[in-house]
Amino acid sequence: MHSLDSKTVVITGASRGIGAAAAVAFAEAGARVALLARDLDACQKTAASLESAGHEALAIRCDVADYGNVDAALQQCVDHFGQLDVMVNNAGVIDPIGLMESVDPAAWSDAVDINLKGTFNGMHAALPHLLAAGGGTVLNVSSGAAQTALAGWSHYCAAKAACSMLTRCTHVEYQDRAIRVMGLSPGTVATDMQVKIKASGINAVSKLDPNVHIDPSWPARAMVWMCSPDAAVFAGQEIALRDPDIRARIGLT
Repeated sequence: MHSLDSKTVVITGASRGIGAAAAVAFAEAGARVALLARDLDACQKTAASLESAGHEALAIRCDVADYGNVDAALQQCVDHFGQLDVMVNNAGVIDPIGLMESVDPAAWSDAVDINLKGTFNGMHAALPHLLAAGGGTVLNVSSGAAQTALAGWSHYCAAKAACSMLTRCTHVEYQDRAIRVMGLSPGTVATDMQVKIKASGINAVSKLDPNVHIDPSWPARAMVWMCSPDAAVFAGQEIALRDPDIRARIGLT
């Protein structure tokens, strides 16, 4: 695995699933990790486990839909570790699942605040710190839903499509300032989100056999690799973990 010794990584949505797995993967690669989520207790448990294994970790309560929360959390991370090198915008929700005519507008708006505005908030707050460190990496967790319309997921598809463009725009703006911006489309992953999707019974994803979902450690390992020199050619793009060539390049089989 690519070494990230002396690097500091912030991960949103780090209380469970891909986010928690990413915290472990980055720590095992030598990075200092800050775990951000609304569920502080869960983040603290993961952070304590990492610290007991000899890693440096910090848990911070953060609501990514609130820019002030995000800005303060990143400042707390920099005050604690001294710098910021990698920003992972992972936080996301699938609720409310429902058809356009029946979905609650307020819940739909709240989901967009997390899935879209949360990614913007993370990038906007992280960039000054990354630039101050002389450069860095922004990783946005995307989805096949960014390119595929799925019934019942209007907020999720729309937000992920918009985040894909945010990735591209930010790459255009900062590629000449040593900032690498990339997206990761992990495919279907065995997390709590897939349990909710299965229970909904809406669209083809809910019909998938749970055995086809990959382990959260796969996208976590992919994100560590995305910080390596080998991944530099993919700057400004979204990497699809379904691609067998990408899996082979990362070492996932």
